[in-house]
Amino acid sequence: MEHTEHILSYGKLTAVWVALLVLTAATIMVTRFELGVWKVWAALAIASVKSGLVIAFFMHMKYEPRLFRIILFVALFTLAGFIGGTFFDVLYR
Repeated sequence: MEHTEHILSYGKLTAVWVALLVLTAATIMVTRFELGVWKVWAALAIASVKSGLVIAFFMHMKYEPRLFRIILFVALFTLAGFIGGTFFDVLYR
């Protein structure tokens, strides 16, 4: 199997970096408003988008074969299940 390198342009990497900075500012802005329980959900949603950008572009997952992406999502859903199970365990003690 031949390996081809996927070199991203500096412009695209800079755009992703700027998007990450904007999303970080959005996370900080969310903490300034009284949103109740929605504050946590908004922060988690922004963090999910940020991690998706990092995984897709800086870790080059966007250019990997479909099998690697499937394995990544299985691992992430398994991790989410363990974290969710931990929260339910603590909640119902």
